[in-house]
Amino acid sequence: MEALRITRVEGRAIPVRGVDIDTDRILPARFLRAVTFEGFEEHVFIDDRAAAKKAGALHSFDQPPYQGASVLVVNSNFGCGSSREHAPQGLHRWGIRAIVGESFSEIFYGNSMMIGLPCVTASHEHVEALMAAIERDPQAQVTVDLAKGTCTAAPRDGTPYTFPVSMPDHVRDAFATGAWDTTGLLLENYEQVNATAARLPYVSGFTS
Repeated sequence: MEALRITRVEGRAIPVRGVDIDTDRILPARFLRAVTFEGFEEHVFIDDRAAAKKAGALHSFDQPPYQGASVLVVNSNFGCGSSREHAPQGLHRWGIRAIVGESFSEIFYGNSMMIGLPCVTASHEHVEALMAAIERDPQAQVTVDLAKGTCTAAPRDGTPYTFPVSMPDHVRDAFATGAWDTTGLLLENYEQVNATAARLPYVSGFTS
């Protein structure tokens, strides 16, 4: 098994508008009693989705055209609030493989990185343009290229729209080399791990 290297994410996108969307809105605290992350995808934005239905509308996560999307597009300070790793876990299990936003909570950003969910930032103008493009055409293909530092939206009936996205160099390198995937790195270097373990007295046993 090799460490998973992530340099590019492609697929349809789903917009979630609003600033300061906190982790309790992404995944409410009442669902955190489980001992695993299984089934968390069912509870993503569940209260916002219920509120939208009550108002006679549909949250984007309930709208059929966005089902199966792999790129989430958000506004500023996404993932603020409590430091629960369950929020990015729920999004990832729903199918999200990259997030494009104006800004992110630092802890949410780190928790996302740890599970291989890259978050890239872009200007307010570019995020708004991307949201508008995928709202007009939910079937538009969106490509987040971490290596090039770009995001491209390709609507079916228009010209592709490319703009710059950013992430810290060390985060980009971690995704490109697979360093974020610590379990994969251990398995990729299994012989070295075993050799090191054999030299450790608390693994190999003490000798007289």
